[in-house]
Formats: sequence, C-alpha cells, structure tokens
Amino acid sequence: MKSPIPDYLRQVLEKARPDTSGKLASYIDVLAKADPSKMAVALSTVDGNLYSVGDDQVEFSIQSISKAFVYALAINDAGLPRVLEKIGVEPSGDAFNKLSLQPGTHRPMNPMINAGAITAHTLVAGENATVEQRVDRILKAVSKVAGRKLQVDEEVYEAELKDANRNMGIGYMLKAAGIISCDPQEAVRGYIRQCAIKANVRDLAVMAATLGNAGVHPITGEQIMPHQSARQVLSVMTTCGMYDSSGDWVSRVGMPAKSGVAGGIIGTLPGQVGIAVFSPKLDERGNSVRGVKMFEQLSSEMGLHMMDSSQVGRATVRTWTMTIAGGADQPHECEQEVPVFGLRGAVRFAGSERLTRAIVREISPPNPDDPGSGRHTNACAVIFMLRDTYSLNYVALRIISEDIRRLLEAGKNVVVIDPAKVLTIDGNPAFKDKSPRVVNDEAEARHYIGGQGCRAVSHSDELY
Repeated sequence: MKSPIPDYLRQVLEKARPDTSGKLASYIDVLAKADPSKMAVALSTVDGNLYSVGDDQVEFSIQSISKAFVYALAINDAGLPRVLEKIGVEPSGDAFNKLSLQPGTHRPMNPMINAGAITAHTLVAGENATVEQRVDRILKAVSKVAGRKLQVDEEVYEAELKDANRNMGIGYMLKAAGIISCDPQEAVRGYIRQCAIKANVRDLAVMAATLGNAGVHPITGEQIMPHQSARQVLSVMTTCGMYDSSGDWVSRVGMPAKSGVAGGIIGTLPGQVGIAVFSPKLDERGNSVRGVKMFEQLSSEMGLHMMDSSQVGRATVRTWTMTIAGGADQPHECEQEVPVFGLRGAVRFAGSERLTRAIVREISPPNPDDPGSGRHTNACAVIFMLRDTYSLNYVALRIISEDIRRLLEAGKNVVVIDPAKVLTIDGNPAFKDKSPRVVNDEAEARHYIGGQGCRAVSHSDELY
C-alpha cells in the first residue's frame, strides 16, 4: 500500500498551476531566464518523514530564505543581546531593499529586510572575520540543516553582483551609522553569496522542519541550533518574513514563513511540519504567486493556521495486534492476527500522517532496511479504532478515508470501531464503490471478522 499524502500534494500543485500571473525577477538576469513552468512542493514532518511532488529535484537560489538561517547563525555566534543591539525586530512596512534605519537607534528594522540581513551576515563568525570565513561558515551551517552539501550558484552570484548598487548603498549607510564595522563592499559581497546558495524544495522543507522542531534536525535528531535561536527566528519570520505582505500572510495562511525572489517560500508550523514550495513568477511584493496559492490551500485544508483553535489537543497513534479465535466462521482451533490502528484525540494532518505511516509499514511487503515491517502483509482484516477520537479535520478525514479505500481495494476486510461517528461514510467520495464495516465496540468487530463466539486471545501494541 502507498501513502495517499503525495497524491494530495499533487492535487494542491495542480490546483495552483493554471495561475500564470506574476513576473520573473527581471532585475537579476539569470532569474529573468528561469523556466516559469517549474513547480514543486515538499512537506517534512518534525519526526522526519519527507513528501514531495513536482519538480522537486530542481535547484534554485534560496535568495532571502537565507536570511532566516543566517539570523539564527548570527545569534549563535554573537549572542542574542549583541544581535538585538544591531538589528531590530519590528515590521518595516517598506520594500525589502529600502534604504532606511530606525530613528534614534539607527538599527535596521528587522533581519528579514536587506539592511538587517547584511548586518546579520557581518555578525557571523565574529565581527573581525573575513568575507571568506563568513561565507564558509554560512555554507557549512546551511548544508548541515539541509542534510547534504549545498553549493553557491556562481552564475547567480555574478549576475546579482553586477547590479548590486542599491545593496552597496545599504552597506555604506550601515557603515556610516556605526552598525557594521567591516568594509561595506565585503559585507555586501558576502551577503549576495549567501543568497546565491542553491537548494531544492526537499532541502528547504527539512530546513523549515528543523526550525519548527526547536532546532533539532528531523531526520538525524541532531540539535542544529539552540531552542532559543529557533524560537527567535520563527517569531521574526511571523511578523516580518513576507515583507510588506506579512500581515496579510499571517491572517490568511497563519504560519512563520520566508520567501525568496527565485520563487521559493518556506513555512513551518512549530511542532508539526515544515513546508517548501517553488514557482518562479512573483507578485508585486516579490513572493511566488503559485507558491502563495499552494500555502493558502495547505493551511486551509490541513488546519495549519497557528491561531486555529477549532481543534484542540494532539493526536496519538497506537497500533496493536489482536489475535482472535473460536468464532462461528472459523475452526475453533484456528487463530488469526488482525492489526488494529487506533487514534486518540483531535486529529489533524500530523496525526493522520503518522497513522498512514503505520499502516504502510505494517501492511506493505517487508522492507529489509526496516526490521519488523510487513508483519501484516497477508492479514485478511484490518481494524481502525476511533473510539477515543475526538474529531477529524478536513485533511485528516480525507487521508484516513483514502487509507481505508486503498485497503478495501487491496481486498482487506476493514472494520471501523466508531461509536461517535467521527468518520463520515455517507456521501464520502472514497467510499462510493465500497464502504468499511462500522461498529460500536471490539466485540462487534471480532464477531464481524470471525463470527459469533469469536474471542480475543491476546494483544500486543506499539506507540507511533
């Protein structure tokens, strides 16, 4: 059995594809030649499952997405108090490349605009570091978060450097205000190199999930950045990450995010997922048109808005094996093992994804790299325990229904223990051809599978 989640992401991608509005970033000649048909979306859970569809291997320069991770690195290298002396945390309300500083303090308004990002760059590896030392530190750190060695796109770097007059002006403004102490031209060259680092959406989704996992890499489990740094970065991304459309973004999408003019956007819902999208055409604010549409759909359908309190609590997935015997429909001495997949709490995407992962692991053929997988490949029946499920949001209902549909299609006898009827059956498009059996308790489930008189012999369970 295959997970339905990539299919769902593909639908999100294709729903956004017809929108051909927006323009390529014409002020950088390499980006002005980008293929506008390219699109991709990737999603990483904080416990390391990665899903992606579309042009997910296409690399593009991360541009201003780098600002979030270099800000975290500056906090690590210089300490948060020193960083706050140099860079504010207030939304600017201005274009990202405006030559402006806070009245009184002369600090850049925040680290997500160019003035703040150039300042953050100079705080990496110590204020006396050379441009080569800073860039090397940044490239190694960003590669570690991505989980593979990343490179600078030299063509993009040279193209941006040719027309860097405005950023050079920002650099000299910062030097005159006493915010940076190094050569302004070196600061800007280093900043442009960090923006020219290239990655794909899979890399960026993992990077976003690391921020959402309190700085812990979702795949390796390594503490990449301190919890405080990740929290600070997410806080500033929430209010400033989408430039002068940040308020609209928080209202409509509702998660910390950062965009780049090559067409990438990352977003993270702390404790749940990191998401990355890519589509090169930009709106008037410099954000990917299709990328914003994909995020809006994912947030709405998956219940990812951070202010959404319509479903409280978190879901727990539990699996166990019920061994039954002695029913009217089977010989008395015959025993059969039936996998049971249980959900507890208010179930959103994260809970339904963990459930799907458990089903795929148990029902699919054994994987040599995953001892214990494929234990129930030949099971004739599967039980879903929803007795302790408080609610299913839209995307959880959709994913779980598709899980059940695929099991039915594979010839499995599916029984759902659902006394509160949280799983919609009537009118559910997943069940238009065949529906699962819905019962009120375990006894009914056993009797339906093995016949009257069937009894439970043993249980063994595992928490996901």
